Amino acid sequence: MTVTVTKLPNGLTVASDAMAEVETCSLGLWVGVGARHEPAPLNGVAHLLEHMVFKGTERRTARAIAEEIEAVGGHMNAYTGRENTAFYAKVLAEHAPLALDIVADMLLKPRLDPGELERERQVVLQEIGQAEDTPDDIIFDDFQLAAYPGQGIGRPVLGTPETVRSLGAEDLRGYLGGNYAADSAVLVAAGRIEHAMLHRLAEELFGDLPASSGATSDAAAYVGGEHREVRDLEQAHLLIGFDSVGLEHPDYYAVSALSTLLGGGMSSRLFQEVREERGLVYAIYSFLAAASDSGLFGIYAGTGEAEAAEVLDTVCAELERAAGDITEEEVQRAKAQLKAATLMGRERTGARAEQLSGQLLVFGRPIPVAEIVAELDALDAARLRACAARMLESRPTLTLLGPIGGLPAYDAVAARFGSGRGARRPPLGAAVNG
Repeated sequence: MTVTVTKLPNGLTVASDAMAEVETCSLGLWVGVGARHEPAPLNGVAHLLEHMVFKGTERRTARAIAEEIEAVGGHMNAYTGRENTAFYAKVLAEHAPLALDIVADMLLKPRLDPGELERERQVVLQEIGQAEDTPDDIIFDDFQLAAYPGQGIGRPVLGTPETVRSLGAEDLRGYLGGNYAADSAVLVAAGRIEHAMLHRLAEELFGDLPASSGATSDAAAYVGGEHREVRDLEQAHLLIGFDSVGLEHPDYYAVSALSTLLGGGMSSRLFQEVREERGLVYAIYSFLAAASDSGLFGIYAGTGEAEAAEVLDTVCAELERAAGDITEEEVQRAKAQLKAATLMGRERTGARAEQLSGQLLVFGRPIPVAEIVAELDALDAARLRACAARMLESRPTLTLLGPIGGLPAYDAVAARFGSGRGARRPPLGAAVNG
C-alpha cells in the first residue's frame, strides 16, 4: 500500500498517498464539519466561510492568493457538503510547500473583513438564486428536506436568503474557531510527495491548530414525505427515494451495486426501460447519497408533462421488481462497473486525495483497494434483492417540480411501498391539483 499516516502532537492526522509515476501533487485540508453541524439560525455559515477564506489573510490579499498559486501553474478550490468541508490545491510536486502554506494561511489567519463579507454575501445570494432557477438542482435540496424535516442534515448547504443575510463576521469567526480543529480534520496529499516533508510542513503550518472541536450534530432520523411545487417549466422533474444505508453500514457496497444496476449506466434497468424502450426521458438515474450514519436512495427523472405519470408509474414498477427478480448476470455487470470506477479513479491525484480523506474522516483508517474489491466480489443477487426489499419497506420521499398537476397523490404512490406492499395496488391515475 502506498499510503503513510502519521499524527502531529496536537492530534492532526497527516496522510500521503505516494504516486511516483506522476509529476503533480493534490493536497489540502478536509474538515469533518459542514451544513449538518450548523445551528438552524446560522444555516449557510459553513459555505459562506468557505467563500470568505479566499478573500484575504493577514499576509495575503484575495488577489495575491489567486496570483501566487497560478504563478506556478497550480489551481485551488474548495467545497462545502453536509458533513465535510474541503480546501485543496493541485500543483507541480515542487510547489507543494507553497500550496500548503496558502491553504494554512487561509484557514488559520483569514481576515474576514466586513466589507469583503458584504460583497461575498451578494455572491452567495446570487448562487442561491441560480440554484432556485435550476430545477434539476434545487429539487435535490427539496428531496433532502422532505426526507429529514427539521434536521441539520436536511437543511440546504447554501443556506437560505434569510439566514445568509443575517450572518456577520463574528458568526463566521465563531464557527471557524469552534469547529475547525485537529480532531475534526485530516491533512492529505496524493501524488509525487515525500511523507517526511509533508509531516514537517504540517507541523510548521498546522501545529497551532486547536486540538479539539466543539462540532456536534443530531443523529439522522429519516422521516420521508413529499414536496411538490407547480412551476411553469418545459419539463416535470421527479425524485423518489427511500431510507437507505450510511457509509459505515455493512450493506453500503450492496446498495451501491443496487443503484448501479437500477440506474447507473446505459445498460441499467431504468435507462433501458424508461429511455430506450419507451422514449419517455432524456435523463434518468439512481443514486445513493450516503452520510456517515444514514443514507438516501433516490431515482431522478426529467420528462414532459404528458409523460410524467407514466414515468413515475414505470419507476415504481421497476423498484417493485427489483426486490424479486435481480439476476446474477446483472449483479456481475454492476460489480464490474463499480470496480472499474474505483480503480480508474486511482489514476488521478485529486481522486486519490479525496478518497483517502473520506476514509480517514469516517473510518479513521485508509481502506486498501483490495478490501473494497473483496467487498464487491462477495456480493450476489440474493443480497441485493434483500437490500431492495428492506429499503422499500420505508416510507418513500417524493419530490415533484414543474408541470405536475396530472401526477397522483402521495398516498397513492406510498401505498405501493412500506406497509402498503402486498395489498391491491391502487391505480396511479388520480390527479392532484398543486
